[in-house]
Amino acid sequence: MSIVALSIDAILPALTAIGISVGIEQSTDNQLLITMIFLGLGFGQLLFGPLSDSIGRKPVIYIGFLVFVAASMLCVFATNVEMMIVGRILQGIGLSAPRTISIAMVRDSFSGDYMAKIMSFIVAIFILVPVIAPALGKLMLDTFGWRSIFNGQLLFGAFVMIWLWKRQPETLDPNHKIKLSKAIFLNGFKEFMKFKSSIAFTLISGLITGSFMVYISASQHIFQVQYNMVDEFPYLFAAMAISVGFATFLNGNFVLKYGMYTLVKTFMVLFTSISLLYLIIFFGQPNPNVYILLTFFGLQFFSIGFLFGNLRSLAMQPLGHIAGVGAAINGFVSTIMAVPIATYIGSFVKTTASPLFAGFFICGSCSLLILWVLKRKTKNLTLQTS
Repeated sequence: MSIVALSIDAILPALTAIGISVGIEQSTDNQLLITMIFLGLGFGQLLFGPLSDSIGRKPVIYIGFLVFVAASMLCVFATNVEMMIVGRILQGIGLSAPRTISIAMVRDSFSGDYMAKIMSFIVAIFILVPVIAPALGKLMLDTFGWRSIFNGQLLFGAFVMIWLWKRQPETLDPNHKIKLSKAIFLNGFKEFMKFKSSIAFTLISGLITGSFMVYISASQHIFQVQYNMVDEFPYLFAAMAISVGFATFLNGNFVLKYGMYTLVKTFMVLFTSISLLYLIIFFGQPNPNVYILLTFFGLQFFSIGFLFGNLRSLAMQPLGHIAGVGAAINGFVSTIMAVPIATYIGSFVKTTASPLFAGFFICGSCSLLILWVLKRKTKNLTLQTS
C-alpha cells in the first residue's frame, strides 16, 4: 500500500515543474496530476478485486505492478498534459491491485476488532511514507529533475514486489476461490448490497477520503502559493502526515478497548467540530498565521487517523466470504466519490484555505447523518463481532 502513497506524495514538490514541462497553464490545474491517479485507483479495483477471488491474491498484485511500470514510463516520457494525465490514470489502475488486495489479504487472515488493529498498524506504515516522500521528491527534483521521481518509484516498487514474493504467503483459502466468470462481480455486488453496514461505512469512507484528497491535491498551492513557503512545504506536509500516523498507531491499541464503532463516532464528531470552529473564526478573512493553520490541520488529521482503518474494517467485517470483490466495491465507491468531491472543493481553494475546511465540515456532517440513519435502521449496532 505504501507504493500508492509514494506515487502520490513524492511528486507534490514537483507539481509546478511538471506542469511547466507538460504545458499546464493554470497552477490550480496541477491538482489534476493528483486527482487523476485516484480516478485510476477507483476503476482498477473493479477488475483486480474480483480477479483475486478467482486466481489468488499474489498473482493479481504482480499484474497490477506490471501495469504500474508501463504507466510510469509513460509519465517519464510525457511531453504534453494529455500524455501525463493518461499515465497518471494508468498508474492508478496498476496501483489499485496492491491497494485493494492488501486489504483483502488482511480480511483473509483476521476479523473483528483484531482486524482493525492489524489494519491500523498497516495504515501507520502507509502513513509514514508521506512523512518522507515530499522531502525525498524535492531532493530528487533539485538534483536530477522531476523525471527521476518516477524512476525512484519504480525502484521502490520492484523492491516491494521482491519482498512480497519471498516473504508473503498466499492468503486466499482454496475453498473460497470463485470460478472466474462474467457474473463474478455481479454476484459479489448483490451479496455486498445485503449488508447495510457495509454500504453505510463505504459511503462514509468516500466522504472522508474525498475531504482528505482535497488537502493532498491543494496543499502544494496553499503552502507554496498562498504562504510562499516553497522550501518548507515538504516538512509541513510531513508534520501533518505524522499527525495521521500517530493517531493510527494509537488506534491499534484503543480499538481493542473501545471498539471500532465507538471510535468512529467519537472522532467523526471531533472532525466535524474542528472544521466548524475554523469556519466560525476565519471564514471570509485572510489566512491566519501558518502555525494556527497547522494546528487546525493537525487536529483534523489526528481525527482522520482514527477513521481510515476503522471505516474500512467496519465495511469489510461481514464480507469475509467475498473479500476480494468486497474490497473492490468498497474501494471503488469510496474513491469514485472522493474524486469529484476533491476536484470540486479544490477548485475554490485559490486565495485562502477556508474552502478546504468548508469541505471538511460538509463531508463530516454528511457522515454523521449516515451514521444516524444506519443506527435507526439497524436494531443492534454493536458491530463488535469477532
